[in-house]
Amino acid sequence: MPILPRQRDIFPPGLLDGTAIDPAVATPADGRGWIAFYTLSRREKDLMRKLEAASIPFYAPLIKRRLRSPGGRTRLSFVPLFPGYVFSLVDDEQRRAALATNTVARWLPVGDAAAFVGDLRNIKRLIDSDEPLTPEARLEAGQTVRVRSGPLRGLEGTVVKRRGGQRLVVAIRFLNQGASIELEDVDLEPL
Repeated sequence: MPILPRQRDIFPPGLLDGTAIDPAVATPADGRGWIAFYTLSRREKDLMRKLEAASIPFYAPLIKRRLRSPGGRTRLSFVPLFPGYVFSLVDDEQRRAALATNTVARWLPVGDAAAFVGDLRNIKRLIDSDEPLTPEARLEAGQTVRVRSGPLRGLEGTVVKRRGGQRLVVAIRFLNQGASIELEDVDLEPL
């Protein structure tokens, strides 16, 4: 039994299959386009509820995660496949309404809408198949990276190893010596 019931991760339900609206075509006439909202920490579901209440189309894939409690019970929860992101097909007015929810840190426009929608359709098919799905991080050991946020912004280093799911140990060299720090992969960008 889930901790909370599963909430809708797509609105309207036919958004990606073209029955509600044609998602691959964002014409200048209607002014709509796909954007990715990057939310404040752990606010994806809050933004999804607010977008649905405002009738703004969105997709934020949720996957099942099973956890064991200290008492040995298995708990089921639904977590975002892409933590921090909610994808939406909006016009300028709807984008401003979403930004006014106080759940969005920043937003990114999507360049190739047709390819993006194709990728989202494939992800939705994978999730709908109900097979075990594991998010894959994009940074691997040996890759050169730059810290893109926080007090270490702009610092460059090399990924030494992965610790846990999304934690990375990054080595930073200076004066022929080094130091390492453990960071989240969302805080880093590849060089």
